[in-house]
Amino acid sequence: MQITNFSRRTFLLISAAFAVQIAALLAAGYWWLLADLPPIDTIEERIVRPRTEILDRNGRLLYEVIDQRTGKQINIGVDALPHSCINATLATEDSRFFFHPGVDPIAVVRAILQNLQSREVVSGSSTLTMQLARNLLLEPNERYDQSLRRKLREVWVALRLEHDYTKEELLTLYLNQTYYGNFAFGIEAASQIFFAKPASQLSTAECALLAGLIQYPTGYNPLQYPDTAKARQLTVLRLMREAGYLTAAESASVAAQKLRYRTRLFQIEAPHFVVYIEELLAKELGTERLRRGGLRITTTLDLDLQKQAEAIIRHRLALLNCRKPGLCDQRTDPNRRVENAAAIVLDSQSGEILAMVGSPDYFDERIQGNVNAALSLRQPGSAIKPFTYAAALDPNLSSARHQTPLTAATIIPDLPTTFYVTDRDSNGKIRHNVPYTPVNYDRRHHGPVSIRTALANSYNIPAVKVLDQIGVEALQQIATAAGISTLGGDLGLAATLGGSEVTLLELTSAFGVFQNGTGLDSHAILKIEQLSNQEISASTQIDSKKADEEGTQHYRPVDRLQIIAPETAYLITDILSDKIARIPAFGERSVLDLPFSAAVKTGTTTEWRDNWTIGYSTQRIVGVWVGNADNSPMLDVSGVDGAGPIWHDLMLAAHVSDPPSFQRPINIEEITICTPSGLLPGQHCSRLRQERFIRGTAPTRKDDQFQQIAIDRATGLRATDRTPPSRIGQRTYWVLPPIYHDWMIAQGLAIAPPPTIDRQIDPLAAPPRVAVNSQRQQESSSNALLLTEPTSNMVYQVAPGVPRERQRIKVSGVAPVNRRELRLMVDGQPLATAYDSARLAAWWELTPGTHNFWLETIEDGIIFRSQKAHITVEEFALDRGLVGREIDH
Repeated sequence: MQITNFSRRTFLLISAAFAVQIAALLAAGYWWLLADLPPIDTIEERIVRPRTEILDRNGRLLYEVIDQRTGKQINIGVDALPHSCINATLATEDSRFFFHPGVDPIAVVRAILQNLQSREVVSGSSTLTMQLARNLLLEPNERYDQSLRRKLREVWVALRLEHDYTKEELLTLYLNQTYYGNFAFGIEAASQIFFAKPASQLSTAECALLAGLIQYPTGYNPLQYPDTAKARQLTVLRLMREAGYLTAAESASVAAQKLRYRTRLFQIEAPHFVVYIEELLAKELGTERLRRGGLRITTTLDLDLQKQAEAIIRHRLALLNCRKPGLCDQRTDPNRRVENAAAIVLDSQSGEILAMVGSPDYFDERIQGNVNAALSLRQPGSAIKPFTYAAALDPNLSSARHQTPLTAATIIPDLPTTFYVTDRDSNGKIRHNVPYTPVNYDRRHHGPVSIRTALANSYNIPAVKVLDQIGVEALQQIATAAGISTLGGDLGLAATLGGSEVTLLELTSAFGVFQNGTGLDSHAILKIEQLSNQEISASTQIDSKKADEEGTQHYRPVDRLQIIAPETAYLITDILSDKIARIPAFGERSVLDLPFSAAVKTGTTTEWRDNWTIGYSTQRIVGVWVGNADNSPMLDVSGVDGAGPIWHDLMLAAHVSDPPSFQRPINIEEITICTPSGLLPGQHCSRLRQERFIRGTAPTRKDDQFQQIAIDRATGLRATDRTPPSRIGQRTYWVLPPIYHDWMIAQGLAIAPPPTIDRQIDPLAAPPRVAVNSQRQQESSSNALLLTEPTSNMVYQVAPGVPRERQRIKVSGVAPVNRRELRLMVDGQPLATAYDSARLAAWWELTPGTHNFWLETIEDGIIFRSQKAHITVEEFALDRGLVGREIDH
């Protein structure tokens, strides 16, 4: 009995001790997990959002997000919403919302399996109620914590919410508190901002678009990225179909509906810039901090300059389209079919965005005015060329490629040239040895041109030749380092003519590298502070969490990387600011000329779809794009015609006084050269000029292209030992390789008579070997042959009703010196033969089919052949269109 009583007492003591431990553990667990959670009934207090102000650099208001307590009430009940809006939201965010108690076990299991399979967190299991719990009742610093404690607290609050509120009340709260981007809180505000209508009138297509914004409101913003937003809408429609809300036919019908985005006419300055600021704030502070509001953001924008830029763009577009009575002749001046333009003004030293115009009218849906063309991807045309030449001129970059750097005086042949490249067809399949023949904007060839002349006048063929020499990777490397983030993928030689895509903001900022060789980081925010005047962060250079903890932070520019040598940057700037060098293409006193020192580059793309002018002084960088938002072609609007006048006016507006001139680095030397050859002056070169070189890269050889040759006046040939002295005269010739001879003839330049060759060929010798010269061998080898006509890859048509014997093309070729025998060959058969000559030409009658042409000769038992030209002759057909225009300058 005593043992029994003892055992009972022991048991009771042990049980009590265990109960105390359990209670202590539960208390500790409660204290650790739940004690500091706010009461559920405080949720109404937590949905209030104080206002947010966005200011220009001088404190003037650009936009104010109004407190819903003092502004327009935008809450809406679910019974006032179209069913498609509710269905789209549920299908996208929580398809089992009406079937779980706040936590969805099926979603939890699915997320665990997906995360285990991927070995990282790729899927969550948050229900709509859990999102409300996290966003409204957890503290901001905890909401995105990836800990078990946070998840358990979120689950507990979600279960409490489900207990205290009905499903309809929770859904209403969610739809009225969700952030949809563009400073729209709740579906009613989003409907008004994006579609200018109450939410009750939204279509299924519009509901699907808005539901897709919830996960990534800035990245899917349809006013900023319409293509991305459309793709997201299609994803939502697929989820609605899978959830049973739509049939396949209904989904396809809704997807085909065109979305028309509009913005309500609220009080706002610089709307494109304000939307851009929202995107930056979301990236820096997070969407949740932005949703809480109570911020004052001081930006870099100069509102006065912004208004000037907007007025300049509207004025110049009106002139282009002949909409200014008295300033254009309605009978003769055409409407150029250009409706859109964008502009960026940066501080050259700090990179601050002083003005950003995304379109002439943000509220004009006819021109898709709410799309920010300053941030849209477009082809830059020849505006990208300076980066190609910078890569070629920079000694350090050239040394890394084991190449000799070019100079501003280096001569490049501007002659018909076909490159054989690798590219992809429309289906993405790689194609090798695809012929590519660039042409110049003026459809002319300019013979031997210097780098200075080629860049200043934006000749295309020399630019492609330079890129072919240095490699496409060199262009990609320097442009990417300068801040252009879109030059990835398979770039070809057309990249230097603008075959890739860039944004105006990035391209304008990238031109900052030509100030001193360092990258320029463009930015738009000076500081961010609470409305209580406590500064919490500053610009994208500040870590927002650290700034929140440490208090006041101001923008501090990052350390700039040296991308190219300062001397290289100066040479590019010197060329782009050379008013004399660009006269052949742009004429004297062009719109590109300013009363102060400024460097500038234009660009125009295929069929005049885009044109650009980007230029800079020591104080400002201004970039301008002109075109149409729907990518439709303009009518004969080049970079100098469309974007150039806007750039000119905006450069004047952006400078209060004349800026200082560009300073020449000490390692730049100036010497006299022979202009046509780029070499030191020789005895017979009469055209001289001053050129600038990076020290150590100047030419050391004297000009030998201009030669004085003794001529037999009677025959016009070179004088020989047998020529009577009375018939001998001296004449100075510009002696160029044979590849230039056709160009020289077209220019009326005399070709030096070649020395004769008198060699006997043994008829009993072994059969000749065949040697074909490459393009580069043709430019240098003494044995090189060149077929000058026809050009490879041309397509001809046989015209009906015209006698075939009158439908002919010229076939011609040249050799470096006289040959005993020259033959023009067509498909392996001789077309014409010349003896003791360096030139040969004949006419060939057009014959339908594909044909090969070449020039050949026999020298020391070897058959030397030029490269072949491949042409196609077709029968005439009315349904064949014209070949598209080549990307120009």
